Amino acid sequence: MTITRRRMLTATAGAMAAAAVPCAPRADGLQSADAKGPAVTNGRIRQSIMGWCFDPMPAPELARHCKSLGLVAMEGVGREHYPFIRELGLKISLVSSHGWQRGVCDPAQHDFCEKALREAIDVAVAIDCSKVITFTGLLPAGMDRQQAERNCIAGWKRVIGYAERNKITLCLEHLNSRDDTHPMKGHPGYFGDDVDQCVRMIEQIGSPSMKLLFDIYHVQIMHGDVIRRIRQYHNVVAHYHTAGVPGRGELDDTQEVNYPAVMRAILETGYEGFVAQEFIPTWSDPIAALRHAATVCDV
Repeated sequence: MTITRRRMLTATAGAMAAAAVPCAPRADGLQSADAKGPAVTNGRIRQSIMGWCFDPMPAPELARHCKSLGLVAMEGVGREHYPFIRELGLKISLVSSHGWQRGVCDPAQHDFCEKALREAIDVAVAIDCSKVITFTGLLPAGMDRQQAERNCIAGWKRVIGYAERNKITLCLEHLNSRDDTHPMKGHPGYFGDDVDQCVRMIEQIGSPSMKLLFDIYHVQIMHGDVIRRIRQYHNVVAHYHTAGVPGRGELDDTQEVNYPAVMRAILETGYEGFVAQEFIPTWSDPIAALRHAATVCDV
């Protein structure tokens, strides 16, 4: 049989449409009012959630939804909520520390960051969490990137021994500096906006207690080539975050990342840690959005 160009294009289009189905919104994104039972059934991806994205929903209410949907952890909520979250049987997947603006690329912030990181490590030990987040901070005016890199390494070395002794991993989060439309969609001026440079700094620390927080949203915006980088850097990745690109919304068919394929690539590396949903809901029912995202990532 002769295969014409038209027939080939038609077949290819059909295959692409079928492959895209897992990321498509379910029942136009409004289905959760009638949806029952857990969204996570496979559980090979240990899903968490960044609580700040669902403000102003109270953390205890969000925790109950996470439990019912089959998520296994939370992060990005006030420490005062940790006891209730743990009583529900959920883990705390990541402990916050000094924030993304005041970071170790500025030597004037070293004392502040060291104190915040040591306190966060103590909290993590107390609640049986193995990871604490850290950031480079904003690049000071007039400072070149080589000096900023040296400052980062010196700053983290002040606390890395304490992390090692307590068996806690510091997770450096790479952030995008391109998006200036919203204070939490992008971070203009953030020094650690090059994921390859972030990995080089981690390697210079030379400690198993210093790893990368691979935020899929930020990596896609700054670099793309997400799956290749997951495979390239999996040995230094300790945590993952998700969000739709470019708008940091749902993991639906309005965005450009094929999350089922990304999740499968993560599993192929042997990763057993947490993947935290960190999208900002735009659907009228935010729990519908969370249910959909949890289903998409449950490969």
